[in-house]
Amino acid sequence: MGVPSTDAVLIEKPKKTGEPYVITVNCPDKTGLGCDICRTILEFGLYITKGDVSTDGIWCYIVLWVLPHASSLIVKWSNLKDRLMSVCPSCPVQFYFIPQPAHSPSSPVYLLKFLSLDRKGLLHDVTQVLSELELTIQRVKVTTTPDGRVLDLFFITDNKDLLHTKKRQDQTYEQLHAVLGESCISCGLQLAGPEYGGHQAISTLSPAVAEELFKWELLKNETPSQALSPDFAILKKTTIAADNSLSPAHTLLQIHSVDRKGLLYDIMRTLKDCNIQIAYGRFSPNVSGHRDLDLFIQQKDGKKIVDPEKQSALISRLKLEMLHPLRVIISSRGPDTELIVANPVELSGKGRPRVFYDVTLALKMLGICIFSAEIGRHFASDREWEVYRFLLEASSEFQFTSAAAKNRIVDRARRTLMGW
Repeated sequence: MGVPSTDAVLIEKPKKTGEPYVITVNCPDKTGLGCDICRTILEFGLYITKGDVSTDGIWCYIVLWVLPHASSLIVKWSNLKDRLMSVCPSCPVQFYFIPQPAHSPSSPVYLLKFLSLDRKGLLHDVTQVLSELELTIQRVKVTTTPDGRVLDLFFITDNKDLLHTKKRQDQTYEQLHAVLGESCISCGLQLAGPEYGGHQAISTLSPAVAEELFKWELLKNETPSQALSPDFAILKKTTIAADNSLSPAHTLLQIHSVDRKGLLYDIMRTLKDCNIQIAYGRFSPNVSGHRDLDLFIQQKDGKKIVDPEKQSALISRLKLEMLHPLRVIISSRGPDTELIVANPVELSGKGRPRVFYDVTLALKMLGICIFSAEIGRHFASDREWEVYRFLLEASSEFQFTSAAAKNRIVDRARRTLMGW
């Protein structure tokens, strides 16, 4: 008979304050379902403390224990449930129906345009409002005018598909005005026209910047501390091992890694892009800053991975995506200083959640104003990347004249992106 669609996703509240919520997903299986679920959880600002996944190839059962990354974060759990329901495949039974993803390519793109007086943290405050409203930023163009005003163009989609209604638009205006206050000069919302043009290429990167940003090979004996932040020298090396002796039909991947935000998502998206199916998986709790993950996997043809070259290629790809999930550099753009962040795009075309949010938060915490910002796509190393460019504005409080100051910006951005 199947089960009612409302039972596909259950969210159980903790009995005590500070304990994790328990998310249970029980639905038909599909390759990449774990990635889609982890991506949604990351998008809502949640941290997976532990998890279990099992499937027979037809039906999937996933249990995840989650906590908000920040104690001040307000999570709309009913909205999270709706979003998780939207990524679950529909059951073949006629009455069991789950809506298509709200963020499907057919979702209309809207242009949010506002002019305001400039101030520190303005861009992050607007980004936070859009995140709370579940409005996804597809592209952005932010420019500071010579008279100290900021013109912001946000191309957004609505995960609720309600932005065409007056109620939803009024809600957006109301929350934006609450944050911008008297600094808001004008604000408008309309369907995007030809000026959107989809995911456009980022403005030209110099060869030197592109080479630094898109380094592909891992250095020999490179550790997570070297890859992500130089301060973490005490952390052990990430290890990944493949074992075919424990199961007649599956390859066991044993992963030991530094813990950070989005770790499970990066593992799942890599397996999804490699067409690897997970039969069973366990994500263990944090122990001394590290995580252990056991995954019984198969190739798309239902066979385990016995070819040593294929094993080595998969392990190298996983290690790369775990150690370098994002690239963060700072460079000179003429007389100006620019912060550039890049992350690989899934084969499905989706970029990483909350990158713009985290980077603007890091700059706000440092007290640095953003003169202009840009999001676009770039092809390098035989894959597509999402690139974020922030032209920074020096002030009496923060100058960019020294290497130490620039390193401080890069380090704070990395730490915020990694959840450290």
